[in-house]
Amino acid sequence: MSDSQARFLAELVRTPSDNPPGDCAPIAEKAAVLLEKLGFQVERHPVPAGEVVAAGMVSLTNLVVRERFGEGPVIALNAHGDVVPPGLGWSSDPYGAEIRDGRMYGRGVAVSKSDFATYAYALLALKEAHVESRAPLAGTVELHLTFDEETGGELGPRWLLERGISRPDYAISAGFTYGITTAHNGCLHLEVEVTGRSAHAARPQGGADALEAATAIMGDLYALRKRFATRRSKTPGIDAPTLVIGLVSGGINTNVVPDSVKFRLDRRVIPEEDPQRAEDELRLALEASAAKWAGIGCRVTRILLARPLAPVPGQEKLVAAIQRHARDVLGEDIQPGGTPIYTDARHYSTAGIPTVLYGAGPRTLEEANGHRADENLVLEDLRKATKVVARSLAELLGKTGAAASGIAP
Repeated sequence: MSDSQARFLAELVRTPSDNPPGDCAPIAEKAAVLLEKLGFQVERHPVPAGEVVAAGMVSLTNLVVRERFGEGPVIALNAHGDVVPPGLGWSSDPYGAEIRDGRMYGRGVAVSKSDFATYAYALLALKEAHVESRAPLAGTVELHLTFDEETGGELGPRWLLERGISRPDYAISAGFTYGITTAHNGCLHLEVEVTGRSAHAARPQGGADALEAATAIMGDLYALRKRFATRRSKTPGIDAPTLVIGLVSGGINTNVVPDSVKFRLDRRVIPEEDPQRAEDELRLALEASAAKWAGIGCRVTRILLARPLAPVPGQEKLVAAIQRHARDVLGEDIQPGGTPIYTDARHYSTAGIPTVLYGAGPRTLEEANGHRADENLVLEDLRKATKVVARSLAELLGKTGAAASGIAP
């Protein structure tokens, strides 16, 4: 890997882009300037302020780079530059991009600022090989660099696709080096507000205790969660639906019967499930549970419904190319499979675009400490993934095998 690529990634890691709060126009401008220094023409697509605020963010600009090599398919490479806040427990500055023992440490270095570097330098290698070998290429490569994945991703790839800014034939989204993700879970976030009637703590019988009811309702949800374990996915790497209650708030004061309690839940939807049916099931369960309690109301609001990434015909072409070149570069066979997380890739597959996840990183999210302290990336994995992507692009756009062979393994 060139020192230039490591410096490119380090500049991105050193630019905070926590989401929340989601003030992501500055990181977009930083990325755009870095790409322009590499010789790319960068389209800046600012999302209107009203849409940004409605999504719970502060500022947002999507970036698109297009390199046309002739008539043929359009392949989009998508990665997101917003990150979760760093949290506690770091052994170094989470925005320091420190390199120790061949690893770069920093928030977003693996998820997924790394693939800004993977895709930009893969495209750069493709351009250079095309000029040097004059091997014929037919098609276009686009970089889609977006910044709202951590809050749902509705204003990133989906926004670009719905407005006709891009109409790709294939898509590769941020992933890891030693596996190809062909399917992933969907995700449903609901906010549940349990309402009752306040009363003085000295005479609680005059109220309707929202916290007592909410506790019982959450207990019923946990019982339902146990039944989810029987719904096994057929996709390798994905087990069963999950349900987590991750946030609870409410009450007025210590000496007052609570009249309102809110909690938010995360329901992961396996590829074989219909997301709307999963939501309907939860709403019915919540309604039935709340109905057991006199004087108690229950209001359910959808926060997020992300569809699973499901295979689309044509996906096998991406898998075959990446597998073939990974074998040459990595010296091992990498396998397609699923992952229980959800990503921006779903927006491409929902639009009927064959999509896989592949990029720079280890075999699992846990190995990279993704979303945890000391998130890190083995820089050799970045180098290898860049070559795999560049060679795969050359094959997918090449009229002959010479295009891919022009990029050394």
